[in-house]
Amino acid sequence: MSASTGKLYLVPAPLDFGCATQTPLTEALPQGTLVVAARLQHWVCENAKSARAYLKRVNELHPLPCPIQALQIQELPREVHKKGDHGGTFDARPLLGAALAGHDVGLLSEAGMPAVADPGSSVVRAAHELGIEVVPLVGPVSLLLALAASGLSGQNFAFVGYLPQEAAARAQRIKELETLVQKTGQTQLFIETPYRNTALLDALLRTLQPTTRLAVSSGLTLADAQSRSGDIKQWKQQGWVLDNNTPAVFAIGR
Repeated sequence: MSASTGKLYLVPAPLDFGCATQTPLTEALPQGTLVVAARLQHWVCENAKSARAYLKRVNELHPLPCPIQALQIQELPREVHKKGDHGGTFDARPLLGAALAGHDVGLLSEAGMPAVADPGSSVVRAAHELGIEVVPLVGPVSLLLALAASGLSGQNFAFVGYLPQEAAARAQRIKELETLVQKTGQTQLFIETPYRNTALLDALLRTLQPTTRLAVSSGLTLADAQSRSGDIKQWKQQGWVLDNNTPAVFAIGR
């Protein structure tokens, strides 16, 4: 690694993206992370508009080195947003020219930690290939917060992304995950686009066995955050519901 090469910082964002209310940054992110974010002038992100909105909030606490419109912000390609970049097919090395020129670069997603249940792994992989130091910063990761709040196994777990949207395929996938839970005890974590929260919950209640445990955390780090966990029989008895506006993490286990 050259002494003149910049670093790639993985900068977490608050989990309130797209929510009606926002969490004060100082309640979601440590000062050290905010200080680093405030000094970076070069960024790779999902969406430049939301990145600027986040950095405007940072600027209110720690002044940025230049006006927000003067920051150098590059977006990941649209196909990365649609198909993801975890498979290793997208070459992100051209996005890291600033780091090779000696500038530190921030990688930012819409919410939470970039490259975890969000695009960005291609940028991290490219940094390693180019000999650029990768520095993850501390901040909220919805998957881990939900897992900790679930009461399910935190020793053996997997994140499986999104379930199929088509009803029959979704039910089949739910049964496959439940079988894996029963055989191994491995907690299965997954997410859904918020407007389909209710549909996914209904499918889980229809498909899972009464003794399988289901945990759902929504609105994590927000004032109205909720984490509920119980077996399917209890979910039906309690009549617990979800709204279709708040991001949620689902988990099944035993």
